Amino acid sequence: MEDVVLLTLGAILILLILSAFFSGSETALTAASRLRLYQLERGGNNRARIVNQLRERKERLIGAILLGNNLVNILASAMATSLLIGWFGETGVIYATLVMTALVLIFSEVLPKTYAIHNATRTALWVAPVLRWVVRAFAPVTHAIQWIVAGTLRIFGVRIIADRSLATMTEELLGAIEMRGGKGATPRQERAMLRSILDLASVTVSEILIHRKSVFMVNADEPPAEILTQVLSSNHTRFPLWQDTQDNIVGVLHAKAMLRAVHEHKGDLEGLNPAEIASPPWFIPESTTLLSQLQAFRQRHEHMALVVDEYGALLGIVTLEDILEEIVGEISDEHDVTISGIWPQPDGSVVARGTTTLRDLNREFDWRLPDEPAATVAGLLLHEARQIPDVGQTFEFHGFRFEILRRYRNQVTSVHIVPLAPPARKEKASA
Repeated sequence: MEDVVLLTLGAILILLILSAFFSGSETALTAASRLRLYQLERGGNNRARIVNQLRERKERLIGAILLGNNLVNILASAMATSLLIGWFGETGVIYATLVMTALVLIFSEVLPKTYAIHNATRTALWVAPVLRWVVRAFAPVTHAIQWIVAGTLRIFGVRIIADRSLATMTEELLGAIEMRGGKGATPRQERAMLRSILDLASVTVSEILIHRKSVFMVNADEPPAEILTQVLSSNHTRFPLWQDTQDNIVGVLHAKAMLRAVHEHKGDLEGLNPAEIASPPWFIPESTTLLSQLQAFRQRHEHMALVVDEYGALLGIVTLEDILEEIVGEISDEHDVTISGIWPQPDGSVVARGTTTLRDLNREFDWRLPDEPAATVAGLLLHEARQIPDVGQTFEFHGFRFEILRRYRNQVTSVHIVPLAPPARKEKASA
């Protein structure tokens, strides 16, 4: 008799350990970082590969774990109930319920799940080889269970579709970036760079282009000596070359090519034709994404493209440096004139040019101004105000106050931007 009791208690203990294994495995495999496991697999970690394979069919994995967990829990409870009924009669049912609830809750649920949630990746790697065989063994049963569940949900009009889109993965990465701790300029710049890399596929060149009003262009009909003077006096190395009208771009003149031609002609500029020296113009639509354009720059070995709208009218230019600056921030060399267009104020507000891009402001101050409806501060004001604002007017939207400081004709040239305090902070301050 005693041997039977000892065997029963030993079996219950083993079943509780198995229950803890299944509970911890479920938590670990659902909480483990998918990105870290992917990197481990790429590094040759075989257990990480098994984990990723198991998670590819998550329904089957969870079904096998739940099936195993319920089997051992029910069996352990049945054995404990039978044992205690033999000791205490019908009252043993109550004792078995209380004892098994406490044991299962503490040692088979809370304890393993607490450990697994704090060591998710390590635990997932440890249990993966065992679970692979468990999933295979329970495959016929879990398949039948999935069929029954799917059929039942279909009756109520519910269809299970796994969300594995690129947008979802991008949102997960953005969430991980935002959770990156640390305050100060360096962590903020790191977050901005990582966000910018993910935005390359969604941001178009129209949002970062240099407007045609600000592009230094050269008239091909001017004398070669005058063109040379303009090239040498400019801080740029590439110049759109136009004839008749500035919409008629006939080429892109490179300063080095111009100087090489002058050297070949031994200083005689009369026989120099800048249009023959210039490279053919490269036109791109304004809807081109930064990622596509960056790849095109690499394939064509070029550094500048001319951006046109749907009617073929020139909007401006975009350069390789512009796209790189979207990732790493402003890049200045010995020939650049430092004009940022942003002046932080002691009170936390900012004075900015109307042509300052919203992406630059968001990157510099970790703001969240929307850059979908417009690319610049002035563009956002026109979009929200639905009018051309006058000097002195103020507007409040998106958690900021905008005050118009200067306007030239119909263009807003200077704006005072004040971040508004959250409502909770306002109430606290007033209290």
